[in-house]
Amino acid sequence: MTAGFGGDPNQGRLGKDAKITIDLDNIQQVVKKYKKIKKYMKSPLFVVKTMDGNEEIVSQLLKEAEENPIE
Repeated sequence: MTAGFGGDPNQGRLGKDAKITIDLDNIQQVVKKYKKIKKYMKSPLFVVKTMDGNEEIVSQLLKEAEENPIE
């Protein structure tokens, strides 16, 4: 078992606190864009474009996510 960020004293690793810097303004922009995309996906326009085969916004995002998976 691991002790998470605290480290495992049995293996000679001591825990260190992780220092993370997050730009809150950037997070707000990402959340706003996410909400717009989700609203678009619930709209009838998205369904019609998907059936026609010319929907580009969400399909490009899904293709990009498949090409660059987060591990």
